[in-house]
Amino acid sequence: MRQLTRLRYRVDAESVMLHGREIDTTLGKSLRHLENLDKPRISATGLAADLAEREKAGKPIRVSIIGSGEMGTDLVTALRQMPGMAIASIVDRRLVNAPKALDIAGYGSDAGRVCDSALAISKAIDQGKIPIVSDTMEAIGHSAVDVVIDATGSPAAGAEIGMATINAGKHLVMMNVEADVTVGAILQDKAAKNGVVYTVGAGDEPSSVMELYDFVTALGYPVVAAGKGKNNAFQIDAVPDDYRAEAERRNMNPRMLVEFVDGSKTMVEMSCIANATGLMPDKPGMHGPDCGLDDLHKTLCPIEDGGLLSTKGCVDFTVGKGVAPGIFVIAEMSHPRVRERLNDLHLGEGPYYTFYRPYHLTSLEVPLSAARAVLYGTSDMKPLPVPVAEVCALAKRDLKAGDILDFIGETSYRSWAMRADEAREEGAIPVGLLDKGKVLNDIPKGTLITHRDVQVVNDTPLYRLRAEQDSWLGYGLNQR
Repeated sequence: MRQLTRLRYRVDAESVMLHGREIDTTLGKSLRHLENLDKPRISATGLAADLAEREKAGKPIRVSIIGSGEMGTDLVTALRQMPGMAIASIVDRRLVNAPKALDIAGYGSDAGRVCDSALAISKAIDQGKIPIVSDTMEAIGHSAVDVVIDATGSPAAGAEIGMATINAGKHLVMMNVEADVTVGAILQDKAAKNGVVYTVGAGDEPSSVMELYDFVTALGYPVVAAGKGKNNAFQIDAVPDDYRAEAERRNMNPRMLVEFVDGSKTMVEMSCIANATGLMPDKPGMHGPDCGLDDLHKTLCPIEDGGLLSTKGCVDFTVGKGVAPGIFVIAEMSHPRVRERLNDLHLGEGPYYTFYRPYHLTSLEVPLSAARAVLYGTSDMKPLPVPVAEVCALAKRDLKAGDILDFIGETSYRSWAMRADEAREEGAIPVGLLDKGKVLNDIPKGTLITHRDVQVVNDTPLYRLRAEQDSWLGYGLNQR
């Protein structure tokens, strides 16, 4: 018999004999063997390991957060959890919410310092304080910033923040999907030419869909449909006053809550996916069927196969129970061997299969995009050069000549997703341009808002950037 190792041991209350060597096991003396138990036993890998190296080197990724409302507070909290990342500044125009956000995140109410100049920002950082700034451009342009996160939700603000960030040579993480669907194509082009990253932030439904989309298409399977579960039933007439109490309970802006309830957010998000993938709305407003997870692949598939779609390759959503807050991609598996295997794995007989992620962590995932932009120079999601979808608007009530339109999620209109070519043919106005527009002719409730009936404000950075995008694409803004 081959003997690889000889062990001589005896065990009692006091010691262990191993290879003739006595090792103390008494309680008091053995404590020195436990000294490393407080250290992580599970190694970081990938992005986590790279962030740990930045932390160890004392060179964290420095993030400027633009906006300190609900999303901004989430970002401050998320960054607090992550090694290798630091807050370079928080932009809060009223200088009210940022201190609260820092306190909620666990930094302490005295962690921030209000700064009114670049010099003040530098001094605050040197003294271990987090700068709170009312001037967005002052924050973006500071040398301590590596990457900017736009958490405003305003298309007008997004255009200014986007251009300032790109011109300052900083990476841009766009949580402002409303801005992305309005001027994302030109911002992405300018960012690429300036050597910086433009990316839609991880965690929202569009970028979560993109993860599944990349997975499925990398395997070579064509996508039939992709989208999300809508969190609440449609209330297309919703206005902020009807939801003020609920918004306060949920610590939300009532306007933002209504943007979800009236479907505006869904239209924006699905169009963002369309413009990053080439998938398109099958019809204006999409189908939005009431179907559960088990029936998605039977419903969002071609008409000839018993579904709703006139063609393959669409974005859509469901109001059926059990899908939200998840996202899905429906793919076609035509090869019999693949279908045999998927059937063995209890995914069904095919040829259509639903790939599903049951969650998205919204603001809490966004710092991952900031980290990848700085460390790897990669974008989690960005628009294609030519948009295929447009977010337009339907009148939410009867609009009268002379009315001045309000903002998305308020009382005048709700967002409406269309194919970009159809929107141009109809003369539809991008929803991001409607704020403060003047109604020229009466517009009945439910009617598409076009350049024939509304004069938009045309002296803003957002309008000019959109006009530049349309000219760059060879269109020409269809202005009355």
